[in-house]
Amino acid sequence: MFDGTVGPVSRDGATGPAGAVRRGMAAEPASAVKPVRRRRLPLVGLLVLPLLGGLVPLLAVPGTAQAASGCSGRPAKTVEFSTGELRVYKSRAHACAVTVAKKPGKRRTMSVTLQARGGRVVSDKGSYTKMAGPVTVNALNRCVRATGAIGKKSVSTGWILC
Repeated sequence: MFDGTVGPVSRDGATGPAGAVRRGMAAEPASAVKPVRRRRLPLVGLLVLPLLGGLVPLLAVPGTAQAASGCSGRPAKTVEFSTGELRVYKSRAHACAVTVAKKPGKRRTMSVTLQARGGRVVSDKGSYTKMAGPVTVNALNRCVRATGAIGKKSVSTGWILC
């Protein structure tokens, strides 16, 4: 690393070869000149800094689909009905679904179910204020179907993502 010094640094801060004279000062004997000590960033620091830099965008990006719904992947299908909507998301190997209320606030019965073709039904049912789910199934190269309900109103997708 280059720190701008030409040679060893003496006690008074003069730089240059041993025995150099700074303006108006006598040269010090060569034995009084100490070599420059350079600090090196440890290898661990070099490895940790890029990792920390990679976490900053994850912490500083609110409002992504994952944060809003709890599902990862891209939005694949949204089906609206009178009291809310059913949202289905797809990543490479998984499908995820949530039911979101149109007017969140008061507690009411909500449910969401998701099934991959040939697999079991995964569901979430309860009394919620904003959304039911997320529910996730393995759906690598498989069709899925989802159902969402809020109160007595419900909607179904049929087989999708085939």
